[in-house]
Amino acid sequence: MQSDVFTLAAAQVQPVFHDKEATLEVACKWVEQAASEGVDLVAFPETFVPGYPYWRRAVSIPRWTELMVDLQTQSLTAEDPALDPLKQTIDEANVHVCLGATERSTRPGSETLYNAMFWFDRDGRLVRRHRKLMPTHDERTIWGRGDPSSLAVHDTDLGTLGGLVCYENHMTLPKAALCTMGEEIHTAVWPGYWTQDGHPGAKSRAEDAAASDSCDIYPAVRQYAFETQSFVLSSSLYLGDMNPPGFEDGELGYDLAAGGSMLVNPAGVVKAGPLLNEEGLLTAEFHRDERRAVKAYFDAMGHYSRWDAVNLELNDVSYAPVHDHHRGGRIEGDRVRRVDDGLGQPVAEPAELEAIADQYELAYETVEAVAESLSD
Repeated sequence: MQSDVFTLAAAQVQPVFHDKEATLEVACKWVEQAASEGVDLVAFPETFVPGYPYWRRAVSIPRWTELMVDLQTQSLTAEDPALDPLKQTIDEANVHVCLGATERSTRPGSETLYNAMFWFDRDGRLVRRHRKLMPTHDERTIWGRGDPSSLAVHDTDLGTLGGLVCYENHMTLPKAALCTMGEEIHTAVWPGYWTQDGHPGAKSRAEDAAASDSCDIYPAVRQYAFETQSFVLSSSLYLGDMNPPGFEDGELGYDLAAGGSMLVNPAGVVKAGPLLNEEGLLTAEFHRDERRAVKAYFDAMGHYSRWDAVNLELNDVSYAPVHDHHRGGRIEGDRVRRVDDGLGQPVAEPAELEAIADQYELAYETVEAVAESLSD
């Protein structure tokens, strides 16, 4: 049964750069702190483990390569033993956790990295991961593009949870996709908070609350809340020490890590934050009636929608490097999927059709015709 009252928290805390074990120790500490304050869901910022690569614009290509190799070794995988202490801490704390992390591919032959969100249930179980669909600008030199299948939500005792990474929270169609999946509590993770001098390519680290006048994050999370009638937990990275061990002076030169975490209700009302230029656990209590009140006026999945005029097509396929070119399909485990329509509809195998025909005492040709009509 879902609770009508719950507490959300953004853990705006510093990682230990390029040290996943030490950073996960920090995460454990703040999960325990969140539990002591009655928090139900706590989120850590974008790529908290093992730190956002603010070195990418400030180093030479040879140094970039060294740091990429180090980042590969310090990134997480779904089965990473380094996660075990965190899972145990979460279980003992009885808190839902969203962890921003760089994830390393486990596909045989690949070392590609992804900007990811790891979701843990109250019992410490890793429920799912989301990989950022489109890295922003020169982030594409660090991370690959996320798989469409990771654009998803999951159900909990708090409600239906979803989330997006950084500029994904500006992408109209992925936002609409999560809304159609019934998302109720949205987590947005960011690498900091900034001012813009006229356009996104001219950013500088926020110094105070006046940055909200030009920072795209401030209107984005409020609008996300209102247009989807979701509770929004926005967790942003804070770095106080820009010269951590293992880095030369100035190597983290592209610095936007001012924090800026916010907690917003479904009316777009900011209930806490932005928290700027300091560590902290930003918390706020919410009541489900806050969402119901907005739904009474504007229900994006009900009385204030026109699916006959505009609707959305989702692709939840997991892409693989092996194709069956003779059948025009893509091999994925035991399954072959059509690719001509882009939707990944399963292709029935002849043996499957024969089994159906035998079970229901039908002619094979009849079953084959029905299968073909369903795949059209």
